[in-house]
Amino acid sequence: MSSTVNIGSCFAVRWSLCVMAIVATVFASVACSHPDEATIPPRDEAGPAPTSPVKLTLDHGAEERILALSCEQITDAEVRNVLALAPAPRIINLQGLALVTMTPFSEFLIAMGYPEERLRNPLDGSLSYDSNFADGAKLAGSLAWYYEHEGMMPMLIGHSQGGMVVVKVLHELDGDFGHTIVVWNPVRDETENRSWIVDPNSGMRRPVLGLKVPYGAAIATGSLMRVLLFQWEMLPRLHQIPDTVVEFTAYQLKWDPIAGNFGRAEPYQAIGSAKVRNVMLPSTADHMRLPFTKDLALDPATRAWIDRYSPSQPLPPPPDTRTDVSNLLHAADIWYSVKKYWCIEAQRLILAERAKTTTFN
Repeated sequence: MSSTVNIGSCFAVRWSLCVMAIVATVFASVACSHPDEATIPPRDEAGPAPTSPVKLTLDHGAEERILALSCEQITDAEVRNVLALAPAPRIINLQGLALVTMTPFSEFLIAMGYPEERLRNPLDGSLSYDSNFADGAKLAGSLAWYYEHEGMMPMLIGHSQGGMVVVKVLHELDGDFGHTIVVWNPVRDETENRSWIVDPNSGMRRPVLGLKVPYGAAIATGSLMRVLLFQWEMLPRLHQIPDTVVEFTAYQLKWDPIAGNFGRAEPYQAIGSAKVRNVMLPSTADHMRLPFTKDLALDPATRAWIDRYSPSQPLPPPPDTRTDVSNLLHAADIWYSVKKYWCIEAQRLILAERAKTTTFN
């Protein structure tokens, strides 16, 4: 390890903190076994199943206003007055090292207008999921449960090691680890001993494998920690994004000794049709402080900048403000994508419910 970390005195203090955090993480980590696949009952994936329990309670006027939104251009006012009327996908914010949680980032999303209930862990009410205890197959199974019961696949956002778990879940859903994914009830924290769900759109049974997440993001996730934490199975997979996500964005720092970036960050790329973006963060950003974004939503100047932000149209820096803007880029970029897929999923759910009503009538 000493030959790896001897990269210059400029990183000495930060690296010392990193090593302490690694030790804490290793001792905190536990091995989670997959549910016994022998207990999965036989099923007919193509056979009929009961109608999905997902039901919309919006009036026609609210549905029309949501359907009229342009999902690529959602304003702050439209979030408050229109999108807030719509159901929202759950967002699972996965923290990295135990020293830094994703709670401040969840608070940022709440301050920007995302429904708080859709960010909280149903088990303990927390706003951050601990990736040190996250099993990829179990998390993939819980995404299937949410989709079956709420009609929307959750979004996944992870910081540091949490980003690795995001990518691992995508590979789990793609069947890359060779085992069946069993539905996991996240409310009761127990297996349901089945590897299929009732698709809320078709009302038919379908396997958990192959389900697609609308949006995923990895913040400052690199290969070095995969080596140090013995997560070797993810080394060849970490930067390869399968088709089990519609859009994935990686946020990285060129100089990030915790992630293993020393002047260069390895880009993430799609294996197939997933849309994958790589965003390089400013040098003023710091790996350990990347989730601290709540103040950006509370400052009128930075909030206005976030509201105007679009990945396709770079903006000049915001006007003078006392708020630290080191985390402004990834906060704005993630919020843009969260709004976009909130809108897309809400519109999809409304149209699917209308189609079912037309069919039954």
